[in-house]
Amino acid sequence: MVLRSCWKSRHKNSCGPAGWIRPALLWFCVTQCVCGIGAVEESKNVVQKDAEFDVTYNDTVTSQNQTIYAFNHTISRNKTEGVRVTVDVLSRGSDSPILFVVRQKQAVLSFQIPLILRGLYQRKYPYNHVGRTLCQPPTRARSENQFFFVDVSTLSSQGTNYQLRVSRVESFTLQTDTKFSFTASPSQPQYFKYVFPDGVDTVIVKVNSDMTFPCSVMSIQDVQCPVYDLDNNVAFIGMYQTMTKKGAITVQRKDFPSNSFYVVIVVKTEDEACGGPLRFYPLQPDELIDAGNRSKLIDVVVTPAISSEVYVRGMLFILGIFLSFYLLVLLMTCVENKRLKKREVFQIPADMSPAETASLLGKNGDGQTPASPYEYGSFADNGSTLSSEAITDSATSTDNNYGYIERSLDGVGRCRHESLSSVEEDDYDTLDDINSDKNIVRTKKYLCVSDLSRKDKRILSKKYQIYFWNIATIAVFYALPVVQLVITYQTVVNVTGNQDICYYNFLCAHPLGALSAFNNILSNLGYVLLGFLFLLIILKKDIVHNRALFRNDLNALECGIPKHYGLYYAMGTALMMEGLLSACYHVCPNYTNFQFDTSFMYMIAGLCVLKLYQKRHPDINASAYTAYACLAGVIFFSVLGVVFGKGNTVFWIVFSVIHILATMLLSTQLYYMGRWRLDSGIMRRMLNILYTDCIRQCSGPMYIDRMVLLVLGNIINWSLAAFGLLERPNDFASYLLAIAICNLLLYFAFYIIMKLRSGERIKCLALVCILFTAVVWGFALFFFFQGLSTWQKTPAESREHNRDCILLSFFDDHDIWHFLSSIAMFGSFLVLLTMDDDLDTVQRDKILAF
Repeated sequence: MVLRSCWKSRHKNSCGPAGWIRPALLWFCVTQCVCGIGAVEESKNVVQKDAEFDVTYNDTVTSQNQTIYAFNHTISRNKTEGVRVTVDVLSRGSDSPILFVVRQKQAVLSFQIPLILRGLYQRKYPYNHVGRTLCQPPTRARSENQFFFVDVSTLSSQGTNYQLRVSRVESFTLQTDTKFSFTASPSQPQYFKYVFPDGVDTVIVKVNSDMTFPCSVMSIQDVQCPVYDLDNNVAFIGMYQTMTKKGAITVQRKDFPSNSFYVVIVVKTEDEACGGPLRFYPLQPDELIDAGNRSKLIDVVVTPAISSEVYVRGMLFILGIFLSFYLLVLLMTCVENKRLKKREVFQIPADMSPAETASLLGKNGDGQTPASPYEYGSFADNGSTLSSEAITDSATSTDNNYGYIERSLDGVGRCRHESLSSVEEDDYDTLDDINSDKNIVRTKKYLCVSDLSRKDKRILSKKYQIYFWNIATIAVFYALPVVQLVITYQTVVNVTGNQDICYYNFLCAHPLGALSAFNNILSNLGYVLLGFLFLLIILKKDIVHNRALFRNDLNALECGIPKHYGLYYAMGTALMMEGLLSACYHVCPNYTNFQFDTSFMYMIAGLCVLKLYQKRHPDINASAYTAYACLAGVIFFSVLGVVFGKGNTVFWIVFSVIHILATMLLSTQLYYMGRWRLDSGIMRRMLNILYTDCIRQCSGPMYIDRMVLLVLGNIINWSLAAFGLLERPNDFASYLLAIAICNLLLYFAFYIIMKLRSGERIKCLALVCILFTAVVWGFALFFFFQGLSTWQKTPAESREHNRDCILLSFFDDHDIWHFLSSIAMFGSFLVLLTMDDDLDTVQRDKILAF
């Protein structure tokens, strides 16, 4: 008031005439102002006390008095001691909080009591008991005495009682491999110091608790002041993650120039971040909510991470496993080449018919008498046997030129030198008489491979090569933005320190460079190596087959399952891309990029189904454009399901309807071998069939085997659709993958059963592949369902599933899943490649199409 009156007097000319101030009068005004300030200061009583550690001080503070506690603290360069300030307010109902200010040499810490911490929707939680650890400034002297002061003040005119206690934290420095237990709460956070010992460059800080809630935050911060140890600022600096029962962060020496860091534990005011229940919304905006008892007992232990030798051993291990497959294939190739050279000693004339060849040899290529699928008489659905002659008469006609038998071999040899671009698939399909012929051939009760392999081989070769080129193009356009995105993810994690972005198995996440979990990325190398090996195998078989065609080998021209390798090339490329994209996903696994890990799984499943169907239906298999368009629709729904499918009833209804309709349409396509039309007259034709086959006369289905397969397929798919609609699983991508795998397994089982029913047999190599693949798949699925993390839950809940490494101290259960599943997929591809080798010397008009 004195200063303000003096200031006003200047502008009212009371301190001097004519707008200027005389020096004497100015001195008088300044003197009065200073005296006024002294009067104000004298009106507030300031008391400074010399205080001692581990002594509880009970005192009262008002707006008229201020207490300063002075502490003398000895700081040693070789010993770090923590200092903790604990305050408890005994009075309730004060209109103004008490302010505590701790003044240190290089830091200032202030807090009020009651301490107000905010939650979601601006909820306010008051705390009257506060404990804070002081930041210790570094010292270069061997020993130094430093004073710090605790100022206590308030604006409340009423007296407020409080208790103050300052104590030393004896176990402030954590020891390696030594568990330390303590209690923390939202108003009493804890932090401790860890110093890297000599020879240790990386450690894992593990935090455990028997209590799921309250939710807490674990943070790693550099040794500097201030330390951010409250719920509202713990994410400002360093690395941090939420936790319930488990938490782990890998810390590297290179990230901390002081060779030490703080382990900060903060208990949150609410549990929503850890998947816990959310409190009610306050009725009034400024209503204070009692948080209750939120103390949590926590154990922390710091253990050294693996050394560089373990990294090298892990990399050599994975290279040794998968390169051994290369050696095994090389050995088998050498044996096969020797066997082929022995067979080439006896040359068969090019103009000799297959019947003359069979009578001349008396046995097939592997020394066994060639078996016709009709000699066993077991494929007929009504249990009767059919003669080879009857089927041959219906399947191969000289007039209609159904098979390759009457085709000129000179034309076949000549066409190998022509450009594939000069022949189009529509050369046959545009003629009305050929369409009529298709209806005759494809609607026969018993179809042979020769009936469905009538198109020129050049046409089909071109058609199926498009599968490979399309998937290669898709891979490039898909992989490049994926790589860019995951690099951005990893950069964000490294810059922000937010460990909740990525769902790692933090107990077995070994960093390398900027990568946080190198072992999860490295374990995907098997997909790439085995996919490339499969491409080499297909390339070798393709070259051998083309040479056989070039020399007009009759077995290659007229016998066995038609050899089209385009889908095989696509499958090998898809396996390699699965490894690449799975590695990209594991750079930072979370629900937003899980489709990276599953997109090519859908493609692999789809390509395997197409390859199985193509084996005996090469002329009517789906084109690459149709197949990839359908797979793109699957991936589209996968993205929608991940983003919008959780608990969304409308989405699940729409998806289930589409799933059932797609199943019915595909069933119709397969049953009628493509000889039906989806147009305005389809309802009329359906009613006509129902009337003639069900009402006018009761007749069973014409194609019993196909009907059995399709009925089972519809039952399974309808059941999966009903399960999804009723249960609405959170992991929609895995649910969609399960649908694809179930349909693939169903068709594969049908194929094997029908193959055996038709009198065909499975060679030793294919049988070994089947048994080996089944066993590996079993072990792989065991490790897959261990569930070391899940993005269906919160990051804190996901960490409850984390487990230590189990192989070479470097790989966890999910890494072993990567190893085994890549081997199992490779084995599955070999099964598809070799399962019909027994038919290589059997004429196509004697191979049943099912």
